[in-house]
Amino acid sequence: MNNFIFENATKVYFGEDCVKEYLACRVKPHQTVMLAYGGGSIKRSGIYGEVMGILKAAGKNIVEFPGIMANPTYRKVQEGARLAREKDVDLILGVGGGSVMDCCKAVSLAAKYEGDIWEDFWARPGVIETQPVALGVIVTTDGTGSECNGGAVITNEEKKVKTGRDYPKLNP
Repeated sequence: MNNFIFENATKVYFGEDCVKEYLACRVKPHQTVMLAYGGGSIKRSGIYGEVMGILKAAGKNIVEFPGIMANPTYRKVQEGARLAREKDVDLILGVGGGSVMDCCKAVSLAAKYEGDIWEDFWARPGVIETQPVALGVIVTTDGTGSECNGGAVITNEEKKVKTGRDYPKLNP
């Protein structure tokens, strides 16, 4: 067997009504929450209304970051990072599937990192010494396992490259 290191500090809340039961206490230490999501499915399903209600009742400043597409792009990551910095976001809450979670992981790093995260972390492996913005996720579809790891696949449209990296510091 090859030697390896396994690290997973992700806490998973699972079960019926767990968003209602746990979200308010999990966001308590944070003031400005970026609610990140894809298309309109979270609105049609009612999850959006439930999450917004909980965040508003908890007195949080809410910054919406919608439109995360399947196979998130580096351009979308940069857009989210700019918004997070501009609004002084201290928690990113991704609601969706693997693409939303992957984009949010990259945004959490890009919002705090001074350099180019594509060149320093996706074009080739790097070492994250920056503390990313805190990240939580509400999973709306299963399959990727992205909620339990620091892996993120991002597409750089300009360079025509799609690549993934796994950094434990990006675990939700």
